[in-house]
Amino acid sequence: MKTVNTFGIQFIIRQDKLKDGKAPIYARITVNGEIIHFALKQWINAACWDQRRGIGKGKAESIKMTNNGLEQVRMALGRCYQELQLKGGLVTASAVKDAFLGTDSEEPNTLSRLVEYHNEQAKYELEWSTLKHYYVTQRYLTRFLEAKFRKRNILLREINYKFIADFETFLRAHKPNDHQKPMNNNGVMKHLIRLRKMTNLALRLEWITSDPFKNYKIRHQKVDKDYLTQFELEAMEKKEFDIERLAIVRDLFVFCCYTGLAYVDVMKLTASHIVRGIDGEDWIKILRQKTNIPVNTPILPQAKQIMEKYQDHYRSAKLDTIFPVFSNQKVNSYLKEIADLCGIKKTLTFHIARHTFATTVTLSNGVPIETVSKMLGHTKVATTQIYARVLEQKISDDMRRLRKKLVGDH
Repeated sequence: MKTVNTFGIQFIIRQDKLKDGKAPIYARITVNGEIIHFALKQWINAACWDQRRGIGKGKAESIKMTNNGLEQVRMALGRCYQELQLKGGLVTASAVKDAFLGTDSEEPNTLSRLVEYHNEQAKYELEWSTLKHYYVTQRYLTRFLEAKFRKRNILLREINYKFIADFETFLRAHKPNDHQKPMNNNGVMKHLIRLRKMTNLALRLEWITSDPFKNYKIRHQKVDKDYLTQFELEAMEKKEFDIERLAIVRDLFVFCCYTGLAYVDVMKLTASHIVRGIDGEDWIKILRQKTNIPVNTPILPQAKQIMEKYQDHYRSAKLDTIFPVFSNQKVNSYLKEIADLCGIKKTLTFHIARHTFATTVTLSNGVPIETVSKMLGHTKVATTQIYARVLEQKISDDMRRLRKKLVGDH
């Protein structure tokens, strides 16, 4: 959508700066209600000034020269305004003045400038799998600005609580044109968290002086994370596959159910990550790619058996990895086929293996949450607590033991 601006130029004199009956002439620029004045370094006899028309009055040669000069300034300011519009940047009264005076080398602090600066810096800190979400947020911000303000950019100082609240409303009301579902609450909050990270960067850069999120509260809804039950995990382990790609992806998934590794970490796993642990057994020692936090996990028999299965596989030997490498997109596509063949009704993604390790394999078997937290590479136990659900099977087992005890006491 095309940006629409209101633009005006007037010339005025400053009566409060009179010297020997002469007053300085100022240009007044107005863009979208923003007004700015600057001196033209021209003087005129105050008695010869037509205040309504904003020009000198009279037939004197000096008046004609002054008016010709003002007309040239008007035309130059008009050209500056048009050039700013053609560039597609943010058009402000200050920007027009700076362009006219040749002092526009300093780019205004706008939302687009902040997003671009953040993404350029983040290239060296974040993995592409994380960084790409900031580009998605950037696209939604652009759509919001076009829909709400009929422009593609905004000054950072214009971002306030109302801007954030309106952006939230826009995200909740957004209806995708493709196959995707509308955003749920937590999806909306993720975009706002990314915007908050960028405005916090603007604060540190001193591009803004106050935090627009100061009175805004991020509101997450607790969502149970899907995982495989013991029955579902066993069904997947025992299933025979005639198609090699499905067999390999099943093995990768089950391996992560017993190690808690994320997709990106299991794909880069090499022999150098397998070390002798404090107990004399094999451990996986790796830095999580997402957070760069060390993970130390003893290798359970089920995981070890899968590793041994692929130690001479031609696809992994070529890349010097423990397992054949698949793209995340292909893995998740194959998992849907695997779920159908195993009679699992859940929508499987690779991350469910990590949830299964936390819930079914460790916590439900009495492994302390602090230990699980360390193996998952969490910096806070609170992060792991989302997995500490009370399973129906656990309730059943605990109550069965209680029944036996109560019966025994009588």
